[in-house]
Amino acid sequence: MRDIIELQQQLVPDLLSEMRRRYFILHQIMLSDLVGRRSLAASLGLTERVLRAETDFLKSQGLLEIHTAGMRISEAGRQLIAEMEPVFKSLFGLSDMEEQIREAFGLTQVIIVAGDSDGSPQVKRELGRVGCQVLRRVMERDDVVAVTGGSTISNVASFLTTPTPLKGNLFVPARGGLGESLDYQANTIASTMAKRTGAGYRMLHVPDHLGDEAYASIMQEPNIREIVDVIRSARIVVHGIGDAMVMARRRKLDSEVIEAMRQDGALAEAFGFYFDRNGQVVHKMQTVGLRLEDIVKTEVVIGVAGGKSKGEAIAAIMRFGHNDVLVTDEAAAMEIVAILGTEQSQA
Repeated sequence: MRDIIELQQQLVPDLLSEMRRRYFILHQIMLSDLVGRRSLAASLGLTERVLRAETDFLKSQGLLEIHTAGMRISEAGRQLIAEMEPVFKSLFGLSDMEEQIREAFGLTQVIIVAGDSDGSPQVKRELGRVGCQVLRRVMERDDVVAVTGGSTISNVASFLTTPTPLKGNLFVPARGGLGESLDYQANTIASTMAKRTGAGYRMLHVPDHLGDEAYASIMQEPNIREIVDVIRSARIVVHGIGDAMVMARRRKLDSEVIEAMRQDGALAEAFGFYFDRNGQVVHKMQTVGLRLEDIVKTEVVIGVAGGKSKGEAIAAIMRFGHNDVLVTDEAAAMEIVAILGTEQSQA
């Protein structure tokens, strides 16, 4: 197949760019469910005139349905996207990047979705959809699944469904709350996943950041101790990845602490811990929930994060060495591959 496409590319130079554009249009419409032409054109960076010509063609092929309220992908369109995905990844180098990153960090699997979630909500939704597929594949009967907060993991929850109720499974927050939007709290995400799958859930009603005295006091409460023991027994952890300085400010850490972290080279945040570019922990927070020793012992750790701005942070967390699966996007993957290439040239 690849040989045929490469031959066609010599005769029809615009073939791959046209294929890529139409694939992206169909894919974005699928993720949006129902979308208007104007908002779709803005998200894809196309003029309405160009988009109209493309969507008219896709409709004539039976791949799109156009209604007064907007456009929706047809069942034939969904099937085409599913069949094209591996071909698309191979043609545009995503498969090669997946293998390069997987091998560099010793991961079980790397999955890259097209685009940059920094500038596209649809790409962030696709990260959630693919992250959900990974979670469904690894979940077993009576599993305890711990999840962190954040907008990307919230998207994982929004796609999670199962054909039969998971009555013996349990979803739990990996740590306490940040005091931000309720939709993105780990407690909310755990309860959403449970309700969408018929599983059980437990909540952890404590702040994410505690002083030593408050931590010691809370951990003496039997109810808190019980839920923490359940969290620390999780077989699966699903987590996001943040920029260290951004997350430190969101947690309202003292400016002196933030500056000390900067001096120590803090680059990435995950699980409430801060890592430098070598994957070494440079700052620990007193947090009720998962500890580093729990992550090390967890059987399946799934990282879901994307965006060009997070490329360095994702690479740093992967160097920590205890992730099994990474779901990321094309922009972040290109940054990671560039970092790996620079390191190889300097070696």
